[in-house]
Amino acid sequence: QVQLVESGGGLVQAGGSLRLSCAASGGTFSRYTMAWFRQAPGKEREFVTTIDPSGGYTNYADSVKGRFTISRDTAKNAVYLRMNSLKPEDTAVYFCAANEGWSGILVTQIAYKYWGQGTQVTVSS
Repeated sequence: QVQLVESGGGLVQAGGSLRLSCAASGGTFSRYTMAWFRQAPGKEREFVTTIDPSGGYTNYADSVKGRFTISRDTAKNAVYLRMNSLKPEDTAVYFCAANEGWSGILVTQIAYKYWGQGTQVTVSS
């Protein structure tokens, strides 16, 4: 059973930056595709970005492309989300997700078996 714990959320002004972290335990981290999703108030959870088990392939939602960067550190069993040029519309609870293996670009919630509890990101205008 894989456990995921997010951290690094907070309140930031528009144009600012944050780095979210997701610590994984209970599984072989190097085997897992990792992803970040987010859910704004009153909206459905949406895909943000994903990274394959090797860290060599990433994919981003159009809304964050060029501003957000996903990375992973196998030695630390962690995945990160660097968020730059934040906008008020980035305000949401951000969730880390994991799925064993690589099955291509998976942008739906149902594709990921393991989830963290989420961390709140609030961007003020």
